[in-house]
Amino acid sequence: MDLRQLGYVVAVVDHGGFTRAAAAMHVAQPSLSQAIRSLEAELGVALFDRIGRTVRLTAAGRALLPSARQALRDVDSAREAVEAVRGVERGRLDLVSIPTLGVDPVALMIGAFHRSHPDVTVRLIEPDDAAAVAGMVAGGEAEVGFAELPLTEAMVQDGRLDAVELEEQEYVAVLHRTVEQGPSVSMGRLAALPLVTTIVGTSTRRLIDDAFARSGRTPRIAIETDLRDVITAIVEAGGGYSILPRHVAERMERRGSGEVHVAEIVPRISRRVGMINRPGTLSPAALAFIAVAKGRQQRSPDVVLQQ
Repeated sequence: MDLRQLGYVVAVVDHGGFTRAAAAMHVAQPSLSQAIRSLEAELGVALFDRIGRTVRLTAAGRALLPSARQALRDVDSAREAVEAVRGVERGRLDLVSIPTLGVDPVALMIGAFHRSHPDVTVRLIEPDDAAAVAGMVAGGEAEVGFAELPLTEAMVQDGRLDAVELEEQEYVAVLHRTVEQGPSVSMGRLAALPLVTTIVGTSTRRLIDDAFARSGRTPRIAIETDLRDVITAIVEAGGGYSILPRHVAERMERRGSGEVHVAEIVPRISRRVGMINRPGTLSPAALAFIAVAKGRQQRSPDVVLQQ
């Protein structure tokens, strides 16, 4: 008994006869008939009653049919599994992330993914805000995106996107050493200092403006730029302070020469961030990346993972 013979049996049943089954399987009818007769001889039973042009399964044939179908499905599943592995081993993965998530957690996730899938080329794009990220994922320009949550109703219309919360990202103040130092700083105090920040329309700027509005204060904007490296350089040069994600601020403090210090903001400024994708459209590489990302977050004690 082999898979070819089982496939012929199923084809005869599905197509209602030997002639149509042979045409569907792209074989000569005598070859198909001979293969089934050989199977019947091996099993010692007839699988079909052949009455004129009518073909019906015998009791033995009816008993064999479910197992034959399952065997063929198992082969298809095995083939798909191998193809999936091949797809993960090579290929390309397109990601998109707002800039403030690019270093942490996205870069860390990419590093972990690349270690286990070194032949997959990863492309990371960085637009300015969550709406752009969602649009690129919904439009198929990227398979996985990282953005602030919750997504707006427009972003999730028609069920085009799934979102998984990864963590709550805290923002802190980065101040020059000439400003009085302490573990925390109030929004009132920050409102009196020159702020170096991103331009209007970015997700970080929106978060900062909303925080000041909630406190009933207006920030003293000194410098606006979409060049994030310039922001850190200006703060280090004493041109003002900035409000940045904690991981960015602390890295800046560690790499500096004592020119800046980090202070927690009172009241706290934070936002939820997560991973988004289009359901049911992911490549093997994207599925493997998401598994790596979720695995990394689940091992981190300070994050929340929610669907």
